[in-house]
Amino acid sequence: MTRSPDPTTARTPDASYPVPWRIDRRDRAHPVVTNAADGVDFVRAFARTSTDPGRTMLWGRVRPGEQLEICLCDTDVDDVVVTLAWFRPDDGLEYVWRFVV
Repeated sequence: MTRSPDPTTARTPDASYPVPWRIDRRDRAHPVVTNAADGVDFVRAFARTSTDPGRTMLWGRVRPGEQLEICLCDTDVDDVVVTLAWFRPDDGLEYVWRFVV
């Protein structure tokens, strides 16, 4: 679900916001994402390579401490970039963070 911001009510994000995610890369084909902060809404994960548009995982609300696994089987893990997108309930803004395994 995407939300279009209303320009009359759009707010500037905080100057500093620590990314809420911790990544366990012990199994590179199955990295585990942990929400290490407050609950976040409408979370999506996108796994892309240079030759494959990839896959999208819709996770919805992710609570503090919740862990989710990303399956990168049949993917060249040396060429994959994972993007996490989410909304913070505090400000309703969408945030995006990318990582590699």
